[in-house]
Amino acid sequence: MKDRIKTQVLVAMCILLLLGACKVTKTYQRPDVKTEGLFRDDIGTDTTSMATRSWKTLFADATLVALIEEGLAQNLNLQNAIQNIVQAQALLTQSKLAFFPTLTADARASRNKTSEAGLNFPPGININTLTNTYQLQLSTSWEADIWGKLSSSKRAALANYLQTDAAKRAVQTRLIADIANNYYNLLALDRQLEITELTLKKRIENVETMKALKEGAVVNGAAVVQSEANVYAAEVSIPDLKQNIRITENVLCLLLARAPGAIKRNKLVDQQSPEDLKTGVSAQLLVNRPDVQAAEFAFRTSFEDTNLARSYFYPSLTLSAGVGFSNLELKDFFTNAIFYNLVGGLTQPIFAQGANRARLTRAQSVQVQALNDFQQSLLQAGQEVSDALYAYQMANEKEESRAKQIAALTKAVEFTEELLRYSSATNYVDVLTSEQSLLAAQLSGVSDRLQKLQAVVNLYQALGGGWK
Repeated sequence: MKDRIKTQVLVAMCILLLLGACKVTKTYQRPDVKTEGLFRDDIGTDTTSMATRSWKTLFADATLVALIEEGLAQNLNLQNAIQNIVQAQALLTQSKLAFFPTLTADARASRNKTSEAGLNFPPGININTLTNTYQLQLSTSWEADIWGKLSSSKRAALANYLQTDAAKRAVQTRLIADIANNYYNLLALDRQLEITELTLKKRIENVETMKALKEGAVVNGAAVVQSEANVYAAEVSIPDLKQNIRITENVLCLLLARAPGAIKRNKLVDQQSPEDLKTGVSAQLLVNRPDVQAAEFAFRTSFEDTNLARSYFYPSLTLSAGVGFSNLELKDFFTNAIFYNLVGGLTQPIFAQGANRARLTRAQSVQVQALNDFQQSLLQAGQEVSDALYAYQMANEKEESRAKQIAALTKAVEFTEELLRYSSATNYVDVLTSEQSLLAAQLSGVSDRLQKLQAVVNLYQALGGGWK
């Protein structure tokens, strides 16, 4: 008898090993996506990338560094991204536990009354129609992972966990960039407001000068009125600048999870940007850009989901067992009341109304979409790097020309004002035109400086910096 049991167990193990060798799932390999030439310009083969720098070394402004640290600690979107990781970790743990057998305990008591007439026994037979039943049972069940169904589920859960981790890092890089860009925008608005207020003060002084020149018959009343209009033109732009400052402060407060309020900050003139921007090679986006990594993990999840859908076409083997006590009398519950069972079941799908085929078709379609999204994320990353790098280069080119323009317009204002005082060869329209041109150039110079600072931030984010 023992030899027969050993033989049966050995045969069962051989069958399981043979079925396990018939693998129906595929092993994941990174798809062949385009990674070369994504930056458009021929940047070179130097693999040194600013993306590997800590954001604390990229920004020299201690106030900005403190704001970023506060944002990383308090931002609610980032906190939600962290909770997504917690949820994915729980699903991963759940998928790992599916490899182990389940164990349940069941305790029950029942009282049944049967109708004597329903039993249809002959008269004179005394039958107890009221019975009590007491039962205590432990049950276990285990599914053999023959076709890789459970393994695919576990790998899909792992890829989903890694995707949420990458998504969290993508939120972090975007948060750092948003805080820095809004901070620089706030400094630029401060500088534009400062320039406008200085211009307004000078134009108010010009009104008094025009009045004095009118009394001296050097200019007419039209020049006085035009100088007053020039004052109002500067005044009317100040409320817009102040409104934009308030809006930008509120945006920063939202990123920092603060109630709306003032933001402590330094001045635009004190900001420094790195001169040598290292981009590395475009293939490094696969390891530096967290959103690209998240897209690949999403594809990997869909790949394992396709494996899982494929395994539904094959039989599943389930082993279950139970042991317990059952008796009609509670006082004799553990006396000759033990029972047990052992069941092995092999379930082969035959007709499921096309559900398995539809499941596989859908999974394959989702996998194609995930591959397209993966490639799209790389193309978008390359575009963002190219745009940010070119914006930085153009801001550099404008910087020297803008300085020369402002210097020339400053002299033009001085010359036209002098000519207005001592010569009839000019009028206040010339002064007005040169002053307006100077103010526009000064404000544009601030915008150029802002473009350069933000281009560095955007390039850093586009390369995948800010999370290491």
